[in-house]
Amino acid sequence: MPLDKLPDWLPVWCLDHLGRKPASVLFWSQQVSMVLGLRLAGGRDVVVKARADDGRAASCIAAQARLAERGFPCARPLTPVVGVGALAVHAEEYRPGGEVLHGDSPDVAIRCAEVFARLMAELADLTIAPPLPNPPWVRWDHTGSGVWPAIDLLDSRDQSVVPAHIAQTALLARERLLTAGLPCVLGHADFEAQNLRWQGRRVWAVHDWDSLAWQPEAALVGAASGSFASAGPPTLAPIESSEAFLATYQDVRGRMFTAVELEIAWAASVWMAAYNAREMALYGGNPAGGDTLRAQAAERLHRIDA
Repeated sequence: MPLDKLPDWLPVWCLDHLGRKPASVLFWSQQVSMVLGLRLAGGRDVVVKARADDGRAASCIAAQARLAERGFPCARPLTPVVGVGALAVHAEEYRPGGEVLHGDSPDVAIRCAEVFARLMAELADLTIAPPLPNPPWVRWDHTGSGVWPAIDLLDSRDQSVVPAHIAQTALLARERLLTAGLPCVLGHADFEAQNLRWQGRRVWAVHDWDSLAWQPEAALVGAASGSFASAGPPTLAPIESSEAFLATYQDVRGRMFTAVELEIAWAASVWMAAYNAREMALYGGNPAGGDTLRAQAAERLHRIDA
């Protein structure tokens, strides 16, 4: 992206909050958030993130800052969240390097679960306002009348392209999740391979702190156990790998889940996979996520007694 294509507000924002204007663009992406890697005049590299201001960002960035202060491998925020029109904007340090860990084997699941357990332990004693509403892919507790949370960009599309089994699977999983009766905690709700970087066997960076959520611990772990292998389009890990993830998480945290918690973990893995499969179908993406969900749904639903 050339400098003259940057949003009009960005150069002055950088000058006001970082002391320098952008000199060049290192990278940019636009998905749920706009993410810009910038080299400022003077040579400092930073990342600026902007997303629709739904009230979540301040809590997410506060948690990220606390973990960075403690030495957890994540980028350190450089500014608080600042409102720019309808956007919530902040800057953080640029933390390049590391590689994506590919694969969905139980061995990969174990490595990822160890990181997730450490992350959740670090978040457990933070006192931060819940980052609500939850990200839509873990928002099974929405108050709408249908299976899915209301998302205009998705709801305005042709729903007939979504295979019926996806909504039916999500409905059964959601019914179990809504009867959980478990306390909510703070946790990372987009724990995917594409959001982690590794240096050998050591995790170098965990990204996407905008995706913190306020859900039961077992549900957050379950969602991660299904999504950890997603290095591009969302995928659902094999059942034996989700089993390894759940077992390792409990071992590292030193607490075994109850029977109810295990059911909720499996239910969350199903609901998130169904949400992703629906989105991919609506956008005409790779149908592999839906096919994998179809192949695994019966066994995963059996484990929640649905």
